[in-house]
Amino acid sequence: MDIDSTKLTVFFEAPFWIGVFERIERRKLSVCKVVFGAEPKDYEVWEYLLKNYSRLRFSPSVETVVKKDSVNPKRLQRQIRKETAATGIGTKSQQALQMQREENKLVRKALSRKQREAEKQRQFKLKQQKRKEKHRGR
Repeated sequence: MDIDSTKLTVFFEAPFWIGVFERIERRKLSVCKVVFGAEPKDYEVWEYLLKNYSRLRFSPSVETVVKKDSVNPKRLQRQIRKETAATGIGTKSQQALQMQREENKLVRKALSRKQREAEKQRQFKLKQQKRKEKHRGR
């Protein structure tokens, strides 16, 4: 039995988002690679597919074994959740901004810690000075 199918996998390959179309027709596999650039939204991928599928240049066909996969939808959902949790969701620019926020947070903490220490030291010196003035024998 011949199963004709098409599969699209979108992934990040620094510095661009890549889409790989896999087409199986009559037990032959052919592949096409598309560079999206910025992270594409679902509707953008769908529009690209509708407009440009006929113009895609697939590789020469290769003989392949076709097997029908039946994946439990709950298991698939768990796998997707695990993969996205490991890498995080968002564009590279969003991740860079998040890293910048974290660095600023650390700098701010260090600065406020120094200011607290300086204020404590100033209070301590003031207190010592007052104690010395009390014991001068006036």
